[in-house]
Amino acid sequence: MKIQCIAIDDEPLAVKKIASYILKTPFLELKGECRSAFEAMDFITNNNIQLIFIDINMPDLNGMEFVKSLKEKPYVVFTTAYSEYALEGFQVDAIDYLLKPITYSNFLKAANKVKNIIELTSDKQKESIKTTADHLFVKSEYKLIRIELDDIKFIESQHEYIKIHLINSSPVLTQLSIKSVEEILPSDRFMRVHRSFIVNLKKVSVIERNRIVFDGKVFIPISDQYKDNFQKYIDGNFI
Repeated sequence: MKIQCIAIDDEPLAVKKIASYILKTPFLELKGECRSAFEAMDFITNNNIQLIFIDINMPDLNGMEFVKSLKEKPYVVFTTAYSEYALEGFQVDAIDYLLKPITYSNFLKAANKVKNIIELTSDKQKESIKTTADHLFVKSEYKLIRIELDDIKFIESQHEYIKIHLINSSPVLTQLSIKSVEEILPSDRFMRVHRSFIVNLKKVSVIERNRIVFDGKVFIPISDQYKDNFQKYIDGNFI
């Protein structure tokens, strides 16, 4: 599976170079090119982006401020002509800091760092969740908790955790990524509808204005990236 990326830079030639490097790298997938932090903010909100390559010195909102503003941070590699930002870059947990002009070999080293982290994290998370055809076990607050799949309404991503919302009991919080859970849950019963939400298709009863409504008060957005798959499900079950 490829790592979904975007390139962010206000300089057209710079963003095109990073985009070309992403396209050249077999384990990366270019999802978009953004010319400003504000454009990137909207793009990340509506798409499942795992990695951003971002310039720092941009007008209005610079790359450092942008990364600090994100509630759910993808992996970050800074691409800049200014070495003085390096320390601050690593303080916001950037994976790497590439100085322009950026060679492909240096770009590839940074990309491989991200790939190794994702693979290691994914392996550890898969070890901490066990699933069968009708239930799963997750670790939460030093306990191993059994959750029936039929009891799950939806799953919500919260930074490095997920919150599993249940029908008749309190939500369960566990340190897993939403992507790792998506890979384990049966795809005919659960569907990703947003970068931060997976829903139990059997529990979907009300849909309005590109939102799934639970209990008349919880609204789950359906983002553009996942809209087509969800619409296919609706069309296949529409009378």
